[in-house]
Amino acid sequence: LQTRLQAGQGYGNTLNCVLTVYRNESVAGFFKGMSFPLASIAVYSSVVFGVFSNTQRLLSQLRHGDLARAPVLADVAIASMVAGFVSVGIGTPVDLVKIRLQMQTQPYIEANINPKPTVPGFPVYRGPIHCFRTVLQKEGIAGIYRGMGAMLLRDVPGYCLYFIPYTFFCDWITPDGSISPNPSSVWLAGGVAGAISWGTATPMDVVKSRLQADGVYLNKYKGTLDCILQSYQNEGLKVFFRGITINAVRGFPMSSAMFLGYELSLKAMKRDQTETNP
Repeated sequence: LQTRLQAGQGYGNTLNCVLTVYRNESVAGFFKGMSFPLASIAVYSSVVFGVFSNTQRLLSQLRHGDLARAPVLADVAIASMVAGFVSVGIGTPVDLVKIRLQMQTQPYIEANINPKPTVPGFPVYRGPIHCFRTVLQKEGIAGIYRGMGAMLLRDVPGYCLYFIPYTFFCDWITPDGSISPNPSSVWLAGGVAGAISWGTATPMDVVKSRLQADGVYLNKYKGTLDCILQSYQNEGLKVFFRGITINAVRGFPMSSAMFLGYELSLKAMKRDQTETNP
């Protein structure tokens, strides 16, 4: 729904988008393009959280000479930005394939633009592997990483507004004297952080979605700045907030589960290390 609202045509609001997708494509329409993200989410999440944690530990070692020292706000911010940079390398191709598969049957109603030979409304790609291979063959590495600039502008500040609020809320909610936050604190803090991060990242998420959807039938945008200018000129400032409700709502449960899994995994690994090395 988020991709359709941000890059598609003819959807007035979220409810209209839901009804249109269901009427035209049934329940299967809501799950288009999900196989590639599902197959890669474990690697993506482990890399992002691993880079974030290890960067914090490195900064604590360099600044204070103690790996176990609690990181200060500056350390969390730097670690968040590093995680954001690294995430783009993995996430851009995955998002591109997902968005191309979701948008390939969407009609384009544009004046003075010549579409590619493929007929709009009919599938271009047979599946995620075919989509990836086709884009790589026709557009090269640059095509696979289309929208990377917009994704950097989304994810670098986005992860700062992901990990910093999480750290703040965890410290605030956790009772004094506790060594580590309890699961309910982690769940709530992670959800709030996810809603904040995804809500504020929506403008650049719109630009990224449009750049990556562009190219199924036509090439309308020359780059990130051109996409921003064309979108603003044609649809006004409100276009950059399309899908903000969906982003914020989905950000809460998704991030709650992510942070809870992260914290529980850390506890389990620390317990195993303690038992192995008493």
